[in-house]
Amino acid sequence: MLLSIKNCMKLYFTIEVINFFSASLLFVKMNIMLTYRELLKRVVNYNDSKSIGSRFRQNRLELFLPMINNVFKEHGAVNIIDIGGTETYWNILSSEILDKKKINITIVNLPGAIFVPRRKHFFFKEADACNLAIFKDKSFHIAHSNSVIEHVGDWRKMVQFAHEIKRVAPRYFIQTPNYWFPIEPHCMTPFFHWLPKPSKIWLVMQFGLGNWERAKNIHTAVKKVERIHLLNSKMFSALFSEAVIKKERVIGFSKSLIAIKS
Repeated sequence: MLLSIKNCMKLYFTIEVINFFSASLLFVKMNIMLTYRELLKRVVNYNDSKSIGSRFRQNRLELFLPMINNVFKEHGAVNIIDIGGTETYWNILSSEILDKKKINITIVNLPGAIFVPRRKHFFFKEADACNLAIFKDKSFHIAHSNSVIEHVGDWRKMVQFAHEIKRVAPRYFIQTPNYWFPIEPHCMTPFFHWLPKPSKIWLVMQFGLGNWERAKNIHTAVKKVERIHLLNSKMFSALFSEAVIKKERVIGFSKSLIAIKS
C-alpha cells in the first residue's frame, strides 16, 4: 500500500511538472506570436511613413513620377485607372502634386466594395479586373495596379487581366510580389508559399499567420490558400512582354516585381 502511495505521488508530481512546462511553453508561444504580430504591424503599417512598407511605396513613387510628368507634358492632365486599389494608397502623392499635375484617379474594385472618396481627385467604379468593358479603349493615360494580379485567379485570368490593362491605357505600372522571395507577403510567413497545398491548409487551420486569423474550418482555409497565385519573373515578363521589369530587393532577394511601360 505504501509503495502505491509513493507511486501515486510520483505520478502526481510528474503530471504537475508536465503541466508547468506546458503552460510555460504556451506562455512563451503567445508572447512570440504577440511580438511577431506587433513587428508585422510596424513593417506593413502604411500610416507610418517610417515603416518598411511605406518606404517601398515611396521608392516606387520615384519610378512612377517620371511617367506622370511625361503624361502631363503631353496632355496637360493625367488620368489614372487604379485596379484593385484604395484611396489610402495614394497618400504617396501630395494634394499639391495632384493639383499641379491635374491628376484624376479612378479606382476600380469588385461589386460590393463601396468607397466614398475623401479627396476631389478620386472616383470609384465597380468592375471585374479581368473584364473592364465599362471603359473604352485607351480611356486613361496610365493603368496602375499594386499587388492585385496574384489575386485574380489562375493563369487564364491573369492573361485577361494583363490584356485589359493594356487595352484601357497606353502606359502602365503594375507591381506584384515575387514568388521566389522567401517570405510569403500576405500571411508574412517564411517559406509558406513553397509548401504543398495540404500543408498550407493545415497551417492555416492551426495558426493565425501574419494578418490572417486562424481558419475556423477547412472551407475557409482552402479559400485563403487558393485565392493567391504568386508569379515569378519569367511568368510576369510573359504577361507584360512590352514592359521593363524592375525588381525591388531586400538583403539581396528580389521581393517584388514591377512592370513599367512608359
